Amino acid sequence: MSDGGHTRRRVLGTAGGLAGLVTLGGCGLFDDEPEPAPAPDPLQPVLDEAVALAGSYQRLAVTQPALAAFATAHRAHAAELAKVIGTTLPSGSAAPSAATGAGDTVAALRQAELAAQKTAVAACKAAPAERAALIGSIAAARATHAEALR
Repeated sequence: MSDGGHTRRRVLGTAGGLAGLVTLGGCGLFDDEPEPAPAPDPLQPVLDEAVALAGSYQRLAVTQPALAAFATAHRAHAAELAKVIGTTLPSGSAAPSAATGAGDTVAALRQAELAAQKTAVAACKAAPAERAALIGSIAAARATHAEALR
């Protein structure tokens, strides 16, 4: 055996190492492409509407205190939805302020409730059983709020 030549052991070791690298490369270990972003949860629109409604009610409750209960209900819905989805709520999303938003009128809130109720009904129909009860109760609450605002 010569020191400068290729021994069978060296050739087999090199070939085995290369085969291992090819295998690892095929598994995505050396891929530069990031993982695709996970699809948004189907309940995210219901959560977004709950947060928006809570904020609108809270702003309007400054001048119409009876509407504060509606804001509280929507905040509770948002908290439960966030728990189910596995996300956190934005901090300070429904803070009261003296200035009302452009669409913060009782009529606008009623229309927003009706639209949000339709979103919740559609989500309820598509939801698995473990989520359907929560979404159904949110849809019912939104319909009740819309009727109370007549």
